[in-house]
Amino acid sequence: MSKTPDILDDLVTIRDWLRYATSRFSEERLVFGHGTATALDEAAFLILSALHLPIDQLEPWLEARLTHDERAHLAGLVEMRIETRKPAPYLVNAAWIKGHKFYVDERVIVPRSYIGELLEDGLSAVVAEPEAVERVLDLCTGSGCLAVLAALAFPNADVDAVDISAAALEVAARNVADYGLQDRVTLRKSDLFAALGSTKYDLIISNPPYVTAAAVAAFPPEYKAEPELAHLGGSDGMDLVRRILSNAAVHLNTDGVLVVEVGMARDTLETEYPDLPFLWLDTEQSEGELFALPAQALRQLES
Repeated sequence: MSKTPDILDDLVTIRDWLRYATSRFSEERLVFGHGTATALDEAAFLILSALHLPIDQLEPWLEARLTHDERAHLAGLVEMRIETRKPAPYLVNAAWIKGHKFYVDERVIVPRSYIGELLEDGLSAVVAEPEAVERVLDLCTGSGCLAVLAALAFPNADVDAVDISAAALEVAARNVADYGLQDRVTLRKSDLFAALGSTKYDLIISNPPYVTAAAVAAFPPEYKAEPELAHLGGSDGMDLVRRILSNAAVHLNTDGVLVVEVGMARDTLETEYPDLPFLWLDTEQSEGELFALPAQALRQLES
C-alpha cells in the first residue's frame, strides 16, 4: 500500500491529509456508521487516532506539519480503509463512547450502542438511585464496553458480562482490564441466560443482535467486516429479543428493570406484546430505539 513520493511530499500538514482523505473516501463511495456519519468525520477520526491526538480536538492541529514516517503511516491507513472497506475503528483498534476509549478488532462489533449514552447519567429515566444498584447484567456484551460503563455508572454494583462468543469475551477481558475493573466485572460465556442459574439482578441491559436476515444479506462491506453473529436477529430481527423478554423476569429482583436496544422494531414489539407497558427511551441520536420494562410487567411472560 505504498504511495508515490509525490503524494508524501505534497501532503505536509494535517489539514492537507484531512482534505485528501475526505476526497478519497467520497470518491470511493465508502459507507460510514461506525462512530462517524460522513467522509470528513471518518477522515478526522482516522487521522487523529493514528497520530495519537485527542479525537475531539481537530482545530489546534490543522497546520501541524507531519514527519515523513507519519505521512507514510497515514497514506497506508487511507488506502487500507479504501481497499479493505473495514471500518476505521478496526484499523486503529479503537472506538469511543461518550469520551471512553475501548479496544476493538474484528472479533467484536464496533461499539455504538445508544445505551452507552444513557449510562452517562446512570440511566436516570429508569434508575432512581444509582448507588442502590448492586448487581447488573450485560447480555451480548461483545467488546465489554457497556459492562465497563455500567460499572462506572453504578459504583456499588457487580457486573456480569455475558456473550456466546469466546472470541468476543477475549476482547471484553482486555477492556475490563484496561479500566482496572476485574474485581467488579465478571465475564461469562453463555447463550443469553443459560449459564446464569438463578442469579438475579437489579438491572439488565442488552444490545442484542436485532438486524433482519434480509438486511444482513444486503450489508455493504463495512458492515460485513463485523461478526455476523453480532447483527443477525432472525427473519424480523427479534429472535433474541423475544427470548430475553420471555426469561428476563426470572433474573430480575422485584424492583428490577430491563433495558434493551432494538433498532426500528418498536411497531413490531408493540403489536406482538400489546399488554406490555414499554417505556421508549430517546437519546441525542435516536428516538424510540430502546425500551425499558419493570420486572413486574415481565412476570406475565415467564416461560
